[in-house]
Amino acid sequence: MAKKIILALLILILIIICGIALFGGDTIDIYIDGENVTVETTTFSDIDRTGLTRDICDYTLKVMNDTTTDIPKYKQNVKNICMQYGLKDPKINLDSSIGPDQIPLIVNVDGTSMLPTLLDGQKVLVNKTHDVKVGDIVIAESDEYGGIIKRVDEINENQIHLVSDNKEISYEYINGDLYEISGITTWVDTSDIGGVVISY
Repeated sequence: MAKKIILALLILILIIICGIALFGGDTIDIYIDGENVTVETTTFSDIDRTGLTRDICDYTLKVMNDTTTDIPKYKQNVKNICMQYGLKDPKINLDSSIGPDQIPLIVNVDGTSMLPTLLDGQKVLVNKTHDVKVGDIVIAESDEYGGIIKRVDEINENQIHLVSDNKEISYEYINGDLYEISGITTWVDTSDIGGVVISY
């Protein structure tokens, strides 16, 4: 009887070792739909999974609103979080509603500068990327205007010229002076681009 128990334990240990070898040990699967983040952890380590999940979700939500973090940097920072919880070299898998290794973001349009294409208050789906081309609608962080959503009009190396779709011009008196009110046109750096609108 004791030999059978020892044999069963050895088989179980072999199965665990083979499982680790086949499946690569610790794995973190992250899914983003543009508003929500789901994290699943596969590990044989005794760790605080709740804390790890919370920290990865919090970090991911910050990244969704940060124009400077790309996918390799994101995965490395998630790996760093995992290492703080005792995981040695976890594999980070990122999937989303727009495909693997993409970070989608749902953004609300604020204002009428992109009429008739985008309406005030409309939700748009954005792929968080700096890879843009002329004609794309992008979200960007402008030194002059703050967070904006505009169309790429021209690209000159790392400089991106953005324009409003709404070409209507109006005039308004402010403190007795007449001002022309028109859509925004501005230059931003590629690093200021937060993503490309892919669905609206």
